[in-house]
Amino acid sequence: MDPLRNPYAPGAGTPPPELTGRQELLENTRIALGRIRLHRPAKSFIAVGLRGVGKTVLLRESLRLAQKEEFRICFLEANDHMRLAELLVPGLRTVLLDLDRLGRLSAEVKRGLRVLKSFLSKIKISYGEAELALDIDPEPGVGDTGNLDIDLADLISAVGRAAAARQSQLVLIIDELQYLTVRDFGSLIMAMHRCVQEQLPVLLIAAGLPHLVGLAGQAKSYAERMFDFPEIGALSRFDADRAILVPAWAQDVQVTPEALAEIYDTTQGYPYFLQEWAYHAWNRASGSVIEKADVLAAAPKAERQLDASFFRVRFDRLTVREKNYLRAMAALPGPSSTAGEIASVVGAKAQSLAAMRSGLITKGMIYAPAWGSTAFTVPMFDEYLRRAMPEWVPPVANARAMSNSEVKT
Repeated sequence: MDPLRNPYAPGAGTPPPELTGRQELLENTRIALGRIRLHRPAKSFIAVGLRGVGKTVLLRESLRLAQKEEFRICFLEANDHMRLAELLVPGLRTVLLDLDRLGRLSAEVKRGLRVLKSFLSKIKISYGEAELALDIDPEPGVGDTGNLDIDLADLISAVGRAAAARQSQLVLIIDELQYLTVRDFGSLIMAMHRCVQEQLPVLLIAAGLPHLVGLAGQAKSYAERMFDFPEIGALSRFDADRAILVPAWAQDVQVTPEALAEIYDTTQGYPYFLQEWAYHAWNRASGSVIEKADVLAAAPKAERQLDASFFRVRFDRLTVREKNYLRAMAALPGPSSTAGEIASVVGAKAQSLAAMRSGLITKGMIYAPAWGSTAFTVPMFDEYLRRAMPEWVPPVANARAMSNSEVKT
């Protein structure tokens, strides 16, 4: 088949040709935005799930819904080398300046700009090559204490009041939320709590890895009562089939039931992998029907593409010891492992690996699905490690081999 007509779209945050299995969450998003618009309370939410399940796509859909409702939007992606204030301020500045340009004099909008100026007086933030600046006097005593918990709440509530004064609303959309420090996450929670208490038209829609639920409780004990945490997982067989069939039908292409079953069994229903396998099966097929043989023939290329673009880029950022930790996890059976089991493979005490485990959680490589257990945040990562390092020998086995050699000598 013509690869130019290939409808499938594997990629980071790339919208699939047919978004299936997420209707309930999108409907809840639409309702929350609508309630805020009608000055009714709505619960913010943080979607959690493994990598490759489509969290970024859902946030982009939420962005589209917010734009349709004419919300003021601050969209950002958290990372592990920027503070929350650095991430938020450029977007909030844009929102305030946009509100100020509407023409009608508004004391709340001007006050919001002054609070932003106060906030900037305590932190230096650059946007590109130029330092952010506002040609306005600061608001004394507001947003300038140097305490992020207090100052961020002052700032976001001031922007919320400015939006309300213009008969508008504010939505903060944040991807990769797990990269926030506990302190920054706590400050964001406190700011949203202030907005709820003051009944301001401000909503938070965010997404991140599964351990965000525990991180939220660690940051502020009341966080679990403030937010919903919908879980985003693999697609059901029905939705996975639909994600493949609908784009194919639009191109007058059929997919046999056996091909659909093979794709689903191989990908376990994870959206990113579904797109990858369907993409390569399309390119492999010679007629207007994708058959099981096409899927099987395309599998090696799909695996190589995933290894190079999805798995390896994450693995290569790790230290040798961190890589061995993950290899030890992959050597163990089951979807998760205990600290003791991993330590026994690595050849170390579990306590000595605690800091490394925490570091890998911070880097977004693993998470704790239950107390004392550890699992990969990337689906099928264990298969990649076994495929990429088939001859890897655990350090403990190396140590035992050396010991036996010394005894023989």
